[in-house]
Amino acid sequence: MNDKSGTGPRVTSEEIADELRERIRTGALKAGVRLPTQAALAKEFGVERGAVRQALHRLQSDGLLTNVSRGSPPQVAPGSETPAPGARSARSILVPRLQAAFEEEHVQVDVACLTAETLMLALGEALRVVYDGSNRPASIRLRLLLPSLEQDLDYPSPADGWGQDAKLDDAVRARTRAQRTAQSTVLRNSMAGLRRFGVDARIDIRYTVGTPSRKAYLLNRREVLIGHYIPALMEREVEEFEGGRSVVLCDVEGFDTPMFVFDRANGAVEAAFVQGEQKMFDGLWEHVPKRRA
Repeated sequence: MNDKSGTGPRVTSEEIADELRERIRTGALKAGVRLPTQAALAKEFGVERGAVRQALHRLQSDGLLTNVSRGSPPQVAPGSETPAPGARSARSILVPRLQAAFEEEHVQVDVACLTAETLMLALGEALRVVYDGSNRPASIRLRLLLPSLEQDLDYPSPADGWGQDAKLDDAVRARTRAQRTAQSTVLRNSMAGLRRFGVDARIDIRYTVGTPSRKAYLLNRREVLIGHYIPALMEREVEEFEGGRSVVLCDVEGFDTPMFVFDRANGAVEAAFVQGEQKMFDGLWEHVPKRRA
């Protein structure tokens, strides 16, 4: 194991997850083998245990570890593997494709997902090239389907389920609603900024019942990006619960969700898939959503 406890920059939980993921990929950590204890990993990487726990929960959400808890060390999952060929994280794949989509004269972006966080973060570069004059679309239409918050979502949710701790339930609901409000505000403000810049930019958000099992981005009716949410137990800070301490929630990753790309230009099969996804989105948009959060 590499000793990362020196005086250099502190190792992040993401870097710890990447290192352990590589050990699993290369077979240094084989299926069924238990990892070192959290204390041992914290010492190896020179971090607090909280960073190690976050890394372990990330790997569990990727399907690489089982039995991640505060008790015995987790095990490498049977048949564990890194994302399939062609899959890349939303973090790396969405930014350049949104930027390319914004090169069109008339931009249409349709999104169905759990939260607006990934879209909000990924739009930054696409907006920058509009503001610096590299791209200047005549119009932008952004349609966003999100789950209604008039229901208790399957995730994020308390690890023991809803109805076990009323104070925690209320705090998790408040956390989700605050995040939704902040993300929607940023997106609306981004579109308003583009309108002041001379672009006919509009956003419409509608709400559905149920918790999404995947995220889908449809860009200019030409390509589809699909990623599947993988529920796992993860430590999250819940501001309104016992002074904002971290608690374990059932949740999913957003910006790191592996995604697959389907492009109409890649042949008849992918063209048919893109067409089908677009028809499904259009049908959901017109007939299913509620216009409230």
